[in-house]
Amino acid sequence: MSELTTEHTAPRLAAEALTVGYGDRIIVDGLDLEIPTGVVTTVIGPNGCGKSTLLRSLGRLLKPKSGQVLLDGKAISTLKTKDVARTLGMLPQAPVAPEGLTVADLVARGRHPHQSWIRQWSADDEGEVARALALTGVSELADRPVDQLSGGQRQRAWISMALAQGTDILLLDEPTTYLDLAHSVEVLDLVDRMHEELGRTVVMVLHDLNLAIRYSDRLIVMSEGAVVASGTPSEVISEELLLKVFGLEARVIEDPVSDRPLIVPIGTRHVYGSIGGPAAAADAVGVGSA
Repeated sequence: MSELTTEHTAPRLAAEALTVGYGDRIIVDGLDLEIPTGVVTTVIGPNGCGKSTLLRSLGRLLKPKSGQVLLDGKAISTLKTKDVARTLGMLPQAPVAPEGLTVADLVARGRHPHQSWIRQWSADDEGEVARALALTGVSELADRPVDQLSGGQRQRAWISMALAQGTDILLLDEPTTYLDLAHSVEVLDLVDRMHEELGRTVVMVLHDLNLAIRYSDRLIVMSEGAVVASGTPSEVISEELLLKVFGLEARVIEDPVSDRPLIVPIGTRHVYGSIGGPAAAADAVGVGSA
């Protein structure tokens, strides 16, 4: 995925003066935001900054205290649930399937927004389910219970359901949660394919900054419920931002594979020495005296 620098079409998903919280606690306060259409946007920020709260609000899972979310220029709160579900799909963090539910049945649930008393299950629905299973590489797992899959397989099954839903916009809340690096890359490669081959607009929340840089066209950086930076990874990521927002002292270099920024944290041993003292720290990095 190469970084995009050209202008995009008008955003289909946006927030205006959005204030969201839980009880009396305000998490996101007066936020204005436009999600670029046709690209992969990832929200990053330290724990508790409001990333998942924002995503849940965009997906109409959390009602704003004030302000509004706009979908195709209309307040999402005024739209019918099925109309929203035909346009916007959301996978929450670490979703859980009912015990014994098979992969095929889970993916078929993605077609529910397209059903009505007039339009029942059809060959078109069967075709969309089969296509989603194939695109996500879980066709051979179709008869397996979801709760018996590995973490990577399970996440691909959930993404397959979202794909079968046929929405233009997909929201993913930490899709790599509990996955090791190899399975995280596998899932994000799949998300990248959905964007590149099917033209999906994707909004993700990720914790791993280098994965966010690698798999995103745009980054939104949040801190204390506000957006403090947005743009391409090269525009956003800097040593100053990492220190200010994440409290992370690091060097930002060019990734030799992707030509994007690559974050190299500076371990505390380089700053404070080791438990064994300055001499031991020097020996550990190969700079001790002869």
